[in-house]
Amino acid sequence: MSLKDRLADDYKEAMKAKDEIRKNTVIFARAAVKQYEVDHRVELDEAGVIDILAKQIKMRRDALSDFEKAGRTDLSEAYNKEIDILLQYMPKQLTEEEILSIVKEVAKELGLEDGKQSMGKLIGAVMPKVKGRADGNIVKKIVETVLS
Repeated sequence: MSLKDRLADDYKEAMKAKDEIRKNTVIFARAAVKQYEVDHRVELDEAGVIDILAKQIKMRRDALSDFEKAGRTDLSEAYNKEIDILLQYMPKQLTEEEILSIVKEVAKELGLEDGKQSMGKLIGAVMPKVKGRADGNIVKKIVETVLS
């Protein structure tokens, strides 16, 4: 079953179960996929849908920090639930140890030892290998620790 079909089925199930948060989250995800397809006149494959969902998760995580700073626990709880729902459609996320081993391996391949000036080059080489399976902020932190 494709990811788009799974989103459609989960939307129907959420409506039957009267699960408003899941229903609304799936609606927004499907709308983002459809909007991209219409704007670019393409039919997205699984990787494309995963990219759109990753952007949706990132957007919610960015807003989450603002809500927490403002003390809006009601909105932060809702966004945490939405993030959890969207993560169910993503590939299995890598652990920090797995990311660390990938970063070290890529740094070794590129011959990068240390220094902040190599950070962009290393992140650029690591991100395609962990795309959709790791948060960019976590990758950045691990790259910083490896290069320092």
